Amino acid sequence: MNEPTLHFLDVPGPKARHSQQRRIAWWDWNQTGQAQPRRVVICAHGLTRQGRDFDVLAAELAPHARVVCVDVAGRGRSDWLDDPVGYQIPTYVTDLAVLLGHLRAEYAAAASARLQIDWVGTSMGGLIGLSLASQPAIGLHRLVLNDVGPVIEWSALERIGSYLGRMPEFETEQAAADYLATLSAGFGPHSAAQWLALSRPMLRPVRHGWTLHYDPAIAVPYRAMLDQSDSEHVRAVAAHGEQLLWSLYDAVTAPTLLLRGADSDLLTRETAEAMAARGPHARCVEFAGVGHAPTLVAPDQVATVKEFLLAS
Repeated sequence: MNEPTLHFLDVPGPKARHSQQRRIAWWDWNQTGQAQPRRVVICAHGLTRQGRDFDVLAAELAPHARVVCVDVAGRGRSDWLDDPVGYQIPTYVTDLAVLLGHLRAEYAAAASARLQIDWVGTSMGGLIGLSLASQPAIGLHRLVLNDVGPVIEWSALERIGSYLGRMPEFETEQAAADYLATLSAGFGPHSAAQWLALSRPMLRPVRHGWTLHYDPAIAVPYRAMLDQSDSEHVRAVAAHGEQLLWSLYDAVTAPTLLLRGADSDLLTRETAEAMAARGPHARCVEFAGVGHAPTLVAPDQVATVKEFLLAS
């Protein structure tokens, strides 16, 4: 499998740790044979993941589209924030809007054909895409939401919070992969080779081995929310946030595909059915034996996304 090219982009807003300027990293799979293919697919990962999660899907799409896989702030190769309060959706939406503007400027400068941008977002990456797709000026062409919607189950947030920000160290990559497997049962069955390929980009070297790739401070605003879950204020904020997400969803006009793990604890079947009945009337596809969230590695998952994105 060919490797993507790593790029960095300066972004405004919260500062980077130890620096005034901050950069986000993105992986460019431009293997169509065209200098600037008209179709671009942006892939955005989940809360603790990174852009190389999409290697299998990107390799499958690369002959047909330029695939751009982002490391969201504080993850992968992107800079860590100086103030952890910035690790929230509005920061990520702003960062990705800057990336979209950068890509459009590339094509405009080359007088290329009109650019068509699709979005594939897993969990948190889906919420970022939902925010962007609701804005007509952004102009997303197609939207794939992977196991996420306007209603997010609190029990799933608590499950994720139980391990978020913990940074164990491992003597070997295999030991780290085994640890990640215990946290990610919802990803469904994978071969040993598939799981190791998913796990390697999740690691960074430390003195005595390996640890996880992301800034542990991403847990700070998340834990603050969970710690106040019994307060009336937080419940009111959560209810308002749910209403806001529904309003964003209802504003989406792009054709939308909703993927759901049949055993997901974050996206219920009831929410998926509601998403099929309103707003962009998402086409929902469930995958048996999978929880939160499909990794887009299995052939049936990859084929579902590819068919939707490449439909004329």
